Amino acid sequence: MFFTLLQNILIKCYCLILQNREKLIFLGMNIIYKISLIFILLTGCNTNTSEIPNIPVDIYIYPSQPLYFELNAIGGWMYINGGVRGIIVYRKSLNEFIALERNCSFDPFEECATVYVDQSNIFATDSCCQSQFLILDGQVINPPAILPLKQYNTYYDGNMLHIYNF
Repeated sequence: MFFTLLQNILIKCYCLILQNREKLIFLGMNIIYKISLIFILLTGCNTNTSEIPNIPVDIYIYPSQPLYFELNAIGGWMYINGGVRGIIVYRKSLNEFIALERNCSFDPFEECATVYVDQSNIFATDSCCQSQFLILDGQVINPPAILPLKQYNTYYDGNMLHIYNF
């Protein structure tokens, strides 16, 4: 008896669906439209995540040379030529260096989208959008940027520092 009742209910539901399929299709499309609009609004507002151009980097420097004396101490940093807008090289430890692209990740194609290490020697700030990054690893400290600075590979053999991205 229960199964007969359930079968009758299912048949009635199926008939209602067939009779009202145009309304259901419109309702379904309307729901999909609203969900899509909400998704676009939530993901598209003030979040510029353009990718920084991938420029080949293959640089060798010798930190013990007088030209690179800023890199002799842990916590020392300096700008070098290379990459898109230059590279910040930071000495993290005795045997570890960090190399960060100076092109801001918020709007990398803006002419002014270059980060500069501030007086604290810990943060790099973009003068264009005011995003702030930690030079220890390139992570965002203050938005509007949401992506970290591009980091290049480094290899230090105790004498020579190789900065590369291949």
